[in-house]
Amino acid sequence: MDAQRPTLADVARRAGVSASTASLAFSGTGPVSDATRERVRAAADELNYAGPDPRARSLRRGRSGIVGVVVEERIRQAFRDPVKISILDGLSEELGEIDAALLVLADSGGTGVSVESAPMDAAVLVGCGPQLDASIATLRQRGIPVVAIEGTPTEGVLTISLDNRQASCTLAEHLRDLGHERVAVIALPLESIPERGPLTPEREAASTADTALERLAGIRQVYPQASGVVAAGSDPDEGAAAARALLDAPGTQRPTAIVAQSDLLAVGAIRAAEELGLSVPGDVSIVGFDGVQVPGLWPYELTTMVQPSVEKGRAAGRGIRLMLQGGEPEAVAFTSEFRLGNTTAAPGS
Repeated sequence: MDAQRPTLADVARRAGVSASTASLAFSGTGPVSDATRERVRAAADELNYAGPDPRARSLRRGRSGIVGVVVEERIRQAFRDPVKISILDGLSEELGEIDAALLVLADSGGTGVSVESAPMDAAVLVGCGPQLDASIATLRQRGIPVVAIEGTPTEGVLTISLDNRQASCTLAEHLRDLGHERVAVIALPLESIPERGPLTPEREAASTADTALERLAGIRQVYPQASGVVAAGSDPDEGAAAARALLDAPGTQRPTAIVAQSDLLAVGAIRAAEELGLSVPGDVSIVGFDGVQVPGLWPYELTTMVQPSVEKGRAAGRGIRLMLQGGEPEAVAFTSEFRLGNTTAAPGS
């Protein structure tokens, strides 16, 4: 009888939603509409599915049946990031097969449930930023298996890595081949408490934000003196504010190209350029990173690096499944793919 017990993945397929959406519908949290929640509940009733089983057969007896997903920003911001949503989808697809529920933790220094207190069998650190080291130390002290999606490899932590340095170098080489010399960066947050401001050597030296630093290192392989602005988040508003600081300058001092460390930041940079009366790519070329679909970007198709976000989530899920069964999964490394759009051209074209 137990062998035929329906899973969360079965419910998601019946309802026509992703596994992460089905998980959030059962948890009662997250950006799930009432109509979608009702559809998931209806599918569960049809399959006689009562909800995630904390004693699912693939988990050890006595475990909570919960996997924590740690993000370093507010929940609302995290669910506006297409990369994080894709990672959650891939993660849920794997964990749905063993009925493990997802608990999303915004580890941003607030009170309430956190990595220190949340009941969970394993943890996934998504979009590893400035708080990565502290989160890992806490989770290891609790004896909880940890998967870090990106970040510097650490003993006892399964790392799902991305070629951030080489991918960013590829973007910089593209701009160099077009003839750009004045290139500026809009960087992802570098500190635990994000603050928009100039990208300085002091901020870089004090930062532990692995993804942002690796992408910056790749740019510097081509443009050693490249500087710019650190954003206070990865969203279009931050990208626009940072770009205005870079572009509102005389023509001879203005960068002819901007490397934004995420597509959402790049979208904001395009908006700022238009507001200042500059053409893209005629006056300024703009590149991003991630390869996500951004509504309202037409007529632009962003030049960017496309990363396999869903596959990263699936790899993390497979690793957790193996660790909870007593296995030792190996680290997984992914590569990004260059995608040429219409937001780059030779300077002054």
